[in-house]
Amino acid sequence: MTEATDNMTDKPMLRRTFLAAGSAFLATPALVVQAAADDPIKLRTLYNRDRSFSDLAKSLEGTRVTVEGFMAPPLKADASFFVLTKMPMAVCPFCETEAEWPDDILAVYTKRTLKVMPFNVRIVTQGELALGTYTDPELGFVSRVRLVDATVREG
Repeated sequence: MTEATDNMTDKPMLRRTFLAAGSAFLATPALVVQAAADDPIKLRTLYNRDRSFSDLAKSLEGTRVTVEGFMAPPLKADASFFVLTKMPMAVCPFCETEAEWPDDILAVYTKRTLKVMPFNVRIVTQGELALGTYTDPELGFVSRVRLVDATVREG
């Protein structure tokens, strides 16, 4: 009879331990994203409201991440650089003076010359996340966040 009583008192303790561990895991989104590098992150999760880098972005800096979006019309043909946008953009956001600059963009640098995708086709990019201001020496394009050594596929 003592064994049964001991087991009954152990079950609530196990349940509390399990619930506490599960809650701690859910409370740390960076761990969830890092656990599955193929799970896409959203552009908006890289910034705080004040446009500073989020804790998630800082924790992922230097690691390979996946981001989905749309290829903005490239600045030049035969490039290994493009801008990933959250929404499809039919016109170059850098060429039209009236066009509003998108606030959720990501510069993407590929290893090879890339195939230009239609502006309305969703793509998936994967590359090493780099943070901080960078001016492209060839194009003069300034970025605060970018993917380097990236791969691109239709998604």
